[in-house]
Amino acid sequence: QFEFERLFSNLNKATLKREAGSLTSAILLVAGTTVGAGILAIPAVTQEAGFLASAVTCIICWIFMVVTGLLIAEVNVKTMCELGSGGVSLVSMAMRTLGTAGVQIACWSYIFIHYALLVAYVARSSDILTNFLGIPLWESATLFSLLLGGICYFGSQRLIGAVNGVLVFGILISFTALVVVASGDLHWDALLKANFEAVPLSIPIIALSFVYQNVVPIFCTNLEGNLSKVRTAIVLGTGIPLVLFLVWNAVILGSITGFETGFDKIADPLQQLRSTNGVVGPIVEVFSLLAIATSYIGFVLGLSDFLADLLKLPSGQSRPLPYLLTLIPPLVLSLLDPEIFFKALDFAGTYGVLVLFGVFPAAMSWSDRYSGSTQSPKLPLLVPGGRLTLSLVIGGSGWVILSELIKNFGHSY
Repeated sequence: QFEFERLFSNLNKATLKREAGSLTSAILLVAGTTVGAGILAIPAVTQEAGFLASAVTCIICWIFMVVTGLLIAEVNVKTMCELGSGGVSLVSMAMRTLGTAGVQIACWSYIFIHYALLVAYVARSSDILTNFLGIPLWESATLFSLLLGGICYFGSQRLIGAVNGVLVFGILISFTALVVVASGDLHWDALLKANFEAVPLSIPIIALSFVYQNVVPIFCTNLEGNLSKVRTAIVLGTGIPLVLFLVWNAVILGSITGFETGFDKIADPLQQLRSTNGVVGPIVEVFSLLAIATSYIGFVLGLSDFLADLLKLPSGQSRPLPYLLTLIPPLVLSLLDPEIFFKALDFAGTYGVLVLFGVFPAAMSWSDRYSGSTQSPKLPLLVPGGRLTLSLVIGGSGWVILSELIKNFGHSY
């Protein structure tokens, strides 16, 4: 096995001096990408299961998503070793490990999930901005897309890291304020409710809430392939959102129980909370907007990087085409159906996330480790457990996808 500090050195284009990627920036990029619109939907999908059962589900989903992120990082660094360059996207990884068929499935899954989520983000953010600024929806959506899309296109790695850091800091401040204000009405006994039979319904959106794997290739390159730093970025970067999700869910589910009658459930607990407490409404909106903004940046960077690789554009150069293809379709779709938020999240969670960031990382890693066809150096493994771990990841993803298909098929007939 090879032990190394880094695969290569990133250079500043102006000075040609080494510009090592910051571990803090990588952690914030993971945390920011993870804390997205998914967190806003968690109370709505977990209220039936109750806090205790959904907390267990959150922790299991977190472990699952950490494992799949580490598998992607493992394959990514090996692919960089083999190809001799940074900026390796999922397409190159899939081609190397799974061949042409793998690339086709990966491409369409990746594009599908990114567009579905970007549509959800633009739809929800434009709704919030319209409420705040009193401008039409199309103006809000265009403003949001142009502002954040512009930062992603024109900004340096350092500027994007700084903007992300400010947004994550804002999330933590508004989150703390929300917890302090809303916890005054908390019904502690309500948090002990656990209905494990209702858990499967919440898995797609909880799994979706932990999506950050699209930015793994970006910070693997920024951190120069340093496996130790990559592991730290993934574990800490997703650990922060895990704590946020658990506290958030406890506060929301513990606060709305007073409004439930018998087995009734509220369509959107956040909406209920906004209407009952004057101070909570604006705080929820600010938190929601910041959470969506951090995710939007991560997904725009991920998809534009992916499209540049797909279109065979040279790495390290900002080209307008990938960004236009990333920003315009979600903007148009969100304006065609402003009520698309929950639908887009559920669909992306079930079919996009669990195929692309569940089945795929394990399949690529299996091929990489056991097919014997690749000539890459033997690097340290980031995920222990061998074939058993990989089988559990593929089996778990397959079970959720299959049960959702059966449920949706049953509803159709």
